[in-house]
Amino acid sequence: MKSKISQKAPIGTNRRQFLKKSALTSMAMMLGTDIVFGHNLPTGMSIIGLEEISASLPGKDGRMTILNDRPINAETPPYLLDDKITPGEMFFVRNNGVPPVEIDVNSWTLTIGGESAQKEIVFTLAELKSKFKQYTYQLTLECGGNGRKEFNPPAKGNQWGLGAVGCAEWTGVRLKDVLEEAGVKPDAVYIGYYGADTHLSGDPDKDPISRGVPINKAMEEESMIAWAMNGEDIPMLNGHPLRLVFGGWPASCSGKWLNKIVIRNKVHDGVKMVGQAYRVPCDAVEPGDKVSDEDMCIIESMPVKSLITFPKTGGMISLNDKLPMRGHAWAGDNIVSKVEYSIDFGATWKPCKMTNPVNRHAWQHFEATVPFPKVGYYEVWAKATDDNGTSQPMILPGWNPKGYLNNACHRIAIKVNK
Repeated sequence: MKSKISQKAPIGTNRRQFLKKSALTSMAMMLGTDIVFGHNLPTGMSIIGLEEISASLPGKDGRMTILNDRPINAETPPYLLDDKITPGEMFFVRNNGVPPVEIDVNSWTLTIGGESAQKEIVFTLAELKSKFKQYTYQLTLECGGNGRKEFNPPAKGNQWGLGAVGCAEWTGVRLKDVLEEAGVKPDAVYIGYYGADTHLSGDPDKDPISRGVPINKAMEEESMIAWAMNGEDIPMLNGHPLRLVFGGWPASCSGKWLNKIVIRNKVHDGVKMVGQAYRVPCDAVEPGDKVSDEDMCIIESMPVKSLITFPKTGGMISLNDKLPMRGHAWAGDNIVSKVEYSIDFGATWKPCKMTNPVNRHAWQHFEATVPFPKVGYYEVWAKATDDNGTSQPMILPGWNPKGYLNNACHRIAIKVNK
């Protein structure tokens, strides 16, 4: 659990100091450099440099869209997600609290415990790497609120476009191997995680987020405790030095800065596991309806979805040419069986070429060569269908209070000239 605040000074003083240090850390991350004499900055005041530069985040491409800096959240425009394996500098950032300021990999530990663990056990990072067999998988992570800004009435929360998704190559150990080392009692129902990030309020007894997954998801072959992304250390903003990775489920399940896992005999009740966080109405509701907590169901497998990553929307092409179009598709716990495209607003659809997933929970790639019948404005739409026969809707799917699970067809604008 989190350490207590020192009692050498009044708690209020410590809290103000912590909040100021956290704010300075966020601003320094935006600038990409240290704020000299930052300790002298009056409380509550931001530096003017943030207003004068095109801010970027450490380890991230400057073309990413920063939604906010406290907590830090950023997404990647679709055309920058064209790589088959998402580079670390292009991988979206979704934080709920303040990342740890100082990280010492040599002293980092992971505790496995909980009421349904046979024993509590602590591993160093070095022990995890040496004691267990290592695996590498391509796994797709997507924020449950990806596409939220399209909901109407608007839903509260980060107004994500479509770039809060990525598929990287993750290296680490299987979660089930580590859980079995601690012993999993027959009454185990769920696992929950805790990380080293801190609450925005500065209260050390509050967790910014503590979610989890059912025990059967935790015991899947591809459920990982990872320390590397694409053969390198995980980027700091994506959870370095250790995180969970559950492909195909809301990325909020994949806890960052991981330092504790609990095996529970009930559904985990950590922060953002209760109430309406990461839940949708169990039954369809009218847009704008209020839904009681007991009528909300936890999001598990993400829905089928596709993203056109080339070309960038707004492109122009000659009538004599054909448009090379490509992108990615994914379907939570399922496999994408086909991807189609339309240039007539969904009246007709034509097939795309598509690859098989490299492994379970990896996204798949599609491409097509698109001809146009005459000069004018077009929209190219993409629609994926999973192996259960479920297809993306052409328009925004069922409204929900928190704006989750928007998997409407992606579309780009193309102008055809003579």
